[in-house]
Amino acid sequence: MSKVKQCIQALEMGQLTRAKEIFDSIKNQGTEEEQFLLAEQLNQLGFLEQAASLYQDLLQNYPDDGELLTILADIYIQLDREDEALNILRQININDPFYIQSLIIQADLYDSQGLYEVCEQKLLEAEKIDPNEPIIQLALAEFYASIGRFAEAIYKFEQILPQAEEIGNTNINQRLAEIYSTAGEFEKAIHYYEKVLDEKLDIDSLFGYGFTAYQAGMFERAIEKLNETIELDRDYHSAYLPLARSYEHIEDLDNALKFAKKGIEVNPFQKELYLYAGKICLKLGEEQDAEHYFKEAIKLDPSYLDAVLTLNKLYLKQMRYADIIDLVEPMLNDGEEDPYLLWDYAVSCEQEERYSEALNAYQKAYKYLKENMEFMQSYGIFLLEEGNQAQAIEVFKQLRKMDPTNVEYIELLERLEENLD
Repeated sequence: MSKVKQCIQALEMGQLTRAKEIFDSIKNQGTEEEQFLLAEQLNQLGFLEQAASLYQDLLQNYPDDGELLTILADIYIQLDREDEALNILRQININDPFYIQSLIIQADLYDSQGLYEVCEQKLLEAEKIDPNEPIIQLALAEFYASIGRFAEAIYKFEQILPQAEEIGNTNINQRLAEIYSTAGEFEKAIHYYEKVLDEKLDIDSLFGYGFTAYQAGMFERAIEKLNETIELDRDYHSAYLPLARSYEHIEDLDNALKFAKKGIEVNPFQKELYLYAGKICLKLGEEQDAEHYFKEAIKLDPSYLDAVLTLNKLYLKQMRYADIIDLVEPMLNDGEEDPYLLWDYAVSCEQEERYSEALNAYQKAYKYLKENMEFMQSYGIFLLEEGNQAQAIEVFKQLRKMDPTNVEYIELLERLEENLD
């Protein structure tokens, strides 16, 4: 058995002392072939520091070897030593067969650092050297997609298609479908999803097709594809909410609620499903169930504003003002200043005769809602009832500006101004 195999076998058996002895022997006295083979094996097994040490030794004899430099740079990246990786990659000669690969790795590093212009420069340099290489086109396409330059990403992906429909683990038709969908071009996205599904049944593509159909307003087709997704994998939790919403759009509220509940069973930690189930219960007139779902959503995330505001509206309808105060007050104490939350709190405090808290909440909400006619009416009436005519006049003057023909505002202002005189 070769020394390399002995070292690897010792590692796999947990004989670390024995493995280190053989490693040191190969590192100090082994042939270059043994050192390279052991470095390769150690790299694959995740012993990165030891592999790097062997590659560094080999580079002393072959300082310009692009393959060794590229491998060592990749190890440094895995060890979060990115600056060292870049320094090594820059050493590779432009005529080296691994130069293009070094440019792609550099581009990826610059991309991860947010240096997008430098990343693009490296990829365009690689493309200039070999304009027909699909790997380079793929790297450019993915780069443009990642920074939202969808037209350029699509152009690059479509350049690849005549050469290959799949590169590594990347299906080009699927990526085109996903990018067209992200860009809002749903019909084109569906065309590519169909091409993917013609080739093979892929659950992610099936979900993507269904979700894109939902976004495009093609609700019957969305229901078909999202149901197929769930039939393939009941635990595909991302499918339940768009499926439920698709049923809602065709006015099938029973199925909308059914699939929202099934989604909760699959993923009981998705707060959006509880909120949605609660809203459907409200549409069905099931207020007690709606309250339950809203509370569950808030239990998962006490700062879930959409759920709190929706529950508030139910409480307001039921005139449960003390419950609103109990729900909202902790959020306000934590610094939340959503204007609609403040408005709900103000109305509730007013009804519970906590007038100073109501006034404070109205004043804070006013900064944000001074263009909201309904709020201004509520605030103006509160000020009047509290005897604060001067401020009430200012509020109703603003209301008159919003609706100059409103006789009620005109007459009220006239009476208030006469009283001040």
